[in-house]
Parts: sequence; structure tokens; C-alpha cells
Amino acid sequence: MLFLCSGLVDWLEKRQAPCFYKSALGVDCPGCGMQRAFIALLRGDFVESLKLYPALIPTIVMLVFLAVHIFYHVKNGARILVSLFLLNVVIIVISYICKLIV
Repeated sequence: MLFLCSGLVDWLEKRQAPCFYKSALGVDCPGCGMQRAFIALLRGDFVESLKLYPALIPTIVMLVFLAVHIFYHVKNGARILVSLFLLNVVIIVISYICKLIV
């Protein structure tokens, strides 16, 4: 199982898509770092994943909750999803502004 995960990580690393926004304009886009953060997360390096793209883990939580809500109709699920979405937007905007400043 560990070999399979390692192989998957290696495969993903070799096939990362370049950022069109960054290549065209020379500036990071709000999603820059997500692929590298996902690979770091698959390796189990949570701290590095958070450094590369802070919104990845909350986005995964939101998507998992969305799937649970679709299948099990969680009470107040729509409100929770809107809250999670807004949280993700705030994290993305703040981390993007910090990236541009630093």
C-alpha cells in the first residue's frame, strides 16, 4: 500500500500542470501552490501543505461535507456549506494578499 501511494505521489509530481496565469502575467494566481500542497498532504506533511496553500485542507473538508450532505441530507447542511465556502474564500484571499506583499 505504501508503495502504491509513493508511486501515485511520484506520478502526480511529474505531471503537475503549469500555471497559465503565472506564465502569462508573471504573478502567482490565487490557486498557485495547490498542486504542491496536495502532494505534500499525500506525503503526510501537513505543515508543508499548509505553508504552500492554506486553503487546501478546509477545501477538502468542505468537499467531503458536501458529499455527506448530498447523500444524507444533513440538517442545516446548506448553511454549513455556505459557511465553509466563505471561510475558504477568506483564507484564499488573505493568503493571496500575503503572497503578493511578501
